[in-house]
Amino acid sequence: MASIGVRRLGPLKAMVVSKGPAMDYDDADLVEAVFHQLERRARGLGVVWLKIDPDVVVATGIPGSADDRPERGARISALLTDRGWRFSAAQVQFRNTLTIDLSASEDEILAGISGNTRRKIRVAAKQGVTIRAASLDDLPRLYQLYQVTAERDKFLIRPFSYYRSAWEKFMRAGLAQALIAEYDGRAIAHVILFHFGRKCWYFYGASANEERKRMPNYALQWEAIKWAKAQGYDIYDMWGAPDTLDEADALWGVYQFKRGFRGTFVRHIGAWDFAASPVLYYTYTKLAPKLLKVL
Repeated sequence: MASIGVRRLGPLKAMVVSKGPAMDYDDADLVEAVFHQLERRARGLGVVWLKIDPDVVVATGIPGSADDRPERGARISALLTDRGWRFSAAQVQFRNTLTIDLSASEDEILAGISGNTRRKIRVAAKQGVTIRAASLDDLPRLYQLYQVTAERDKFLIRPFSYYRSAWEKFMRAGLAQALIAEYDGRAIAHVILFHFGRKCWYFYGASANEERKRMPNYALQWEAIKWAKAQGYDIYDMWGAPDTLDEADALWGVYQFKRGFRGTFVRHIGAWDFAASPVLYYTYTKLAPKLLKVL
């Protein structure tokens, strides 16, 4: 399965298969056939390039450690290179993430969390923070907190209509769960989880500027982990970690928060581009960054 989006870039078009294609990557004949079909479709639609972002792990553990390097990731990367694909500097989704194994008992998971993070989880409870499940009526409140967070942390967000549609549809389908942290009857933070198959993802998080000293985000994460385990999921994915473990990375502050929960650092093969029109692809990828810098 591949969910294909076509994006217009002025007079040009590009295709994007986000987190896909989804298939058995151990079936060599299937992999070859799917890549061949995607390449044919890209040429047939006249796009400049096709970008894929497979959910294929290339290594686990922080870079430089004695990590586990699954053979599959290296094999798929080599196959893409042989077929003329290029590793892309323009990643679509987070290339790296942190995951927590939910097969352990709740006590074992809590014991594995860093002492400092456990302390902050307890602070929230001692200082009157309560957590409840959100309903559809809470969607405007969730967005307001998200707006505050975006302004504080300087990232762009979409209009409320987008999130209302996405959050409501997934919640109605039983594929999303939102949790709200409150203090003195006021919402001060939230998390929105998406869940499917064996995995639960921490997809959105937000907090008010006030009452942050009460550590609501730490309590929310622990409640989210417990919720995912209680629902029978095997993996809790914290969704996003730095490409390079450097304090200059934009995700470093978020990573510092997440790694206190002591998940496994997971690296994927990342996004790869197939240049259906090599000349236009080369021209665009060289000129676009310079144009964006000027703008």
